[in-house]
Amino acid sequence: MMITVSEIEDRSRAALLAHGAGEMQAAAVAKAVARTEALGNVICGLYYLESYCTQLASGRVDGKVTPEISRPRSSAVLADARFGFAQPAFAAALPESVAAALENGVATLAVAHAHTCTSLGYFTEQIAAAGLIGIGFTNASPVVAPPGGNARVIGTNPIAMTVPGEEGPAMHFDFSTSAVALGKITMAKAAGEQIPLGWAVDKDGNPTTDPEAALAGALVSAGGYKGWGFGLMAELLAAGMTGSVNSLDVAGLKVAEGKPHDLGQFYILMDPGTYHAGFADRFARVAEAVAAQEGARIPGADRHVMTEVDVPEALWDQVLKLSA
Repeated sequence: MMITVSEIEDRSRAALLAHGAGEMQAAAVAKAVARTEALGNVICGLYYLESYCTQLASGRVDGKVTPEISRPRSSAVLADARFGFAQPAFAAALPESVAAALENGVATLAVAHAHTCTSLGYFTEQIAAAGLIGIGFTNASPVVAPPGGNARVIGTNPIAMTVPGEEGPAMHFDFSTSAVALGKITMAKAAGEQIPLGWAVDKDGNPTTDPEAALAGALVSAGGYKGWGFGLMAELLAAGMTGSVNSLDVAGLKVAEGKPHDLGQFYILMDPGTYHAGFADRFARVAEAVAAQEGARIPGADRHVMTEVDVPEALWDQVLKLSA
């Protein structure tokens, strides 16, 4: 079914309001849902709306709390989400964070005690829209085992980076440090399909192509030890720097009831003109070399923002029921 992005945002907002979110909070989350759908990120869009609603109803996320913004140091901003959604906490802290980065050349923003932020790149692209380089990290419920292991220790722990350009992002990437997002395995199981080797291990630590065995076991890091290192980096910044919980202490992100997620996100905001005026030239030098090779591209350089999205009929029926 082809659904306009504006209707996705309206219906998402109505669903969140119907399940206990406040006006400001519902608007912030619905905007994020719509944006991710517009960019084709189906795992982080409407796919999460039902869990948002059920967790609002159960109290696992506080949909009406007002985030607290502080500036503990001149280049450091803290947004305490107070067990509410990450989107309104980030929105409330962004102006102060941009001001800190322009004042100091670089600034950090810690979003603490938040619900899952879902699409991390949604936030770094907002930093880039202010003319700054944005880098973000977050953690999640434990689904990834260390190389050679079989027990879950960290989450998919995404990293995102957006570089500003003259007409939108010059570069943008947002990916989990695991070999694949957990949602792709659950979707494969629902479709009765196998998964590729290299995505996950079973409960004994053996590589598997069975999504059910993978869900009983653990995901693996992208690139082996290299991805594992990046995942640990995201874990330490998202949990350690914000005072939020480790992945080990978070129940499944879509579980209806239980303790709040209490996750953290950590952002670095950098003014590309802090040290010299040649940042754009240096980037262009690389971009030209990539463009000269057929089939190669800079990440995010050719992103297409849709105004209509093909939504599965069953999913849209669910959205309509949630927003009724």
